[in-house]
Amino acid sequence: MIMEENKKEYSCVDCGTQNCKYKNLSYPDFCLTTNLKETDKQWVFEKYDEGKNKEVMIASAEVEYEGYCKWTRVQEIMEFARKTGVKKIGIANCIGLINEARIFAKILRANGFEVYSVICKVEGKAKTSMGIPAECEEIGASMCNPIMQARLLNEAHTDLNVVIGLCVGHDSLFYRYSEAYVTTLITKDRVTGNNPAAALYTAHSYYRKKFNLK
Repeated sequence: MIMEENKKEYSCVDCGTQNCKYKNLSYPDFCLTTNLKETDKQWVFEKYDEGKNKEVMIASAEVEYEGYCKWTRVQEIMEFARKTGVKKIGIANCIGLINEARIFAKILRANGFEVYSVICKVEGKAKTSMGIPAECEEIGASMCNPIMQARLLNEAHTDLNVVIGLCVGHDSLFYRYSEAYVTTLITKDRVTGNNPAAALYTAHSYYRKKFNLK
C-alpha cells in the first residue's frame, strides 16, 4: 500500500482496473501487485509448498472451473473434499442453525462422508463466568464456545471443518484454533436471513442512512 501526503492509504478496493487478473497491462501507481517485495513473493510461494497447501490450491481452482455457475456451495464443498481426500467432515454450527446443520450432515452422509458436529453452546457455560457483561445473558445465558468447538473437532481428527452460522468474532476464534482446514457454508446475518451481501446491495438505497453513505 502507498501512503499519500494526506496519509490516506490506497489498496485494491481503490483500484479501477483490476488488471492483476491479466498480464502485461497498466496498473495504478499504488498497485499492490507492482509494489510487491521480493521477500514477500518468496515467503508466499514457500508457504504454498508446505503441507497440503498446494493440493488445496489446485483442488480449489479445479472446483471453481468445473462447477462455475453450475454447482451450489454445498456441492462445491463435497467436490473439494473428494479432490483432497477428505473422509471426515466436521461441522461447527450455531445453535440457531441446527436444522440447516442437520440437513447438511444428512447430505454429506448420503454422499459417503463421515460427519462430526459440535454446536456453539457446547459446555453450557454461563456468559458471566468469563467476564461477559450480565446484560448479554438477556438473549441467552450460555456463552458461545468456539475454541471448545475447535478443540473437540481437533480431537475428533476431522479432515475438513465447515462453519455454519457462527457469530462475528466467534468464527474468528474458531478459524484460529481449528487444526483442519476450514470453509464456510453459511454466514450468519439475523437481519437479512443469513444473506449479509443484501446489506451491500442496498447500501445506496434502503440502507444508505444506516451506513452513513453520502
